Amino acid sequence: MTLSRPDVEPTWLTIIRLLRWDKPAGRLILMIPALWAVFMAAGGTPPVPLVGVIVLGTLATSAAGCVINDLWDRDIDPRVQRTKDRPLASRALSIKVGIIIALIALLCAAVLAVYLNPLSFWLCVAAVPFIVCYPLAKRVFPVPQLVLSLAWGFAVLISWSAVTRDLDVNTGLLWGATVFWTLGFDTIYALSDREDDRAIGINSSALFFGNYAPDAVGLFFAITAGLLACLGVELRLSLAFWTSWIVAVVGWMGQYIRLRQPDLPNPAYGEMFRQNVSIGFILLIGMIAGSL
Repeated sequence: MTLSRPDVEPTWLTIIRLLRWDKPAGRLILMIPALWAVFMAAGGTPPVPLVGVIVLGTLATSAAGCVINDLWDRDIDPRVQRTKDRPLASRALSIKVGIIIALIALLCAAVLAVYLNPLSFWLCVAAVPFIVCYPLAKRVFPVPQLVLSLAWGFAVLISWSAVTRDLDVNTGLLWGATVFWTLGFDTIYALSDREDDRAIGINSSALFFGNYAPDAVGLFFAITAGLLACLGVELRLSLAFWTSWIVAVVGWMGQYIRLRQPDLPNPAYGEMFRQNVSIGFILLIGMIAGSL
């Protein structure tokens, strides 16, 4: 009698999971502010090759960030329900393989950055410490999501300057909106892990704000909406933008109301996180149409 072997996951698929390419929401949510910036800076019609570089650059950067995060957390992730099966946590891949993949992803991002102008290139370089140090921030900083938000903000600075070769007040408005939006949706994401994080002893904005976390998220989204409204006024965007802005505000208000419900099941936080991807793309469509 021949005993059947359990199915073994192919290495290439394990690497896909390491890069999180099997979970596109997290990749898209970094791409969104970069696309906001490149279309806003170009008045709705950026050069197609530049858009391609921005898209590929965000994919490479987010891939590198995921691997770096998992390298830092390889001994913590096995103790968290949501992350225990990640390739480095489960030892499906070795540390050496993880380091090689992270370096390849960073190299790809660097090659793409060479296409950009000097200001944008050096902003790419400046973003690297934030990407590398975010996992460390969870161990030493009470609100590590702020570090992640600042890393997200570089997507705006890099993409905007790639078009204009400069940064201005409008860049700052979009940068601020991105930082606070990221603080909002990543605090929601952190709420699903708060019990595990508390037990392990690592920090998160969900733990820092405690019972006031829903109010903090509501405030972050309100500031995001306010900054986007200021940007819309400054750039004289048309009705299409304001329609998308209203849809986004209604979506964020709905999430705030839902977060205030007692005993919200854990899957709800991931659902709201993914909803922000849809909200981000709705805003992107409004920004493009409102600029033309």
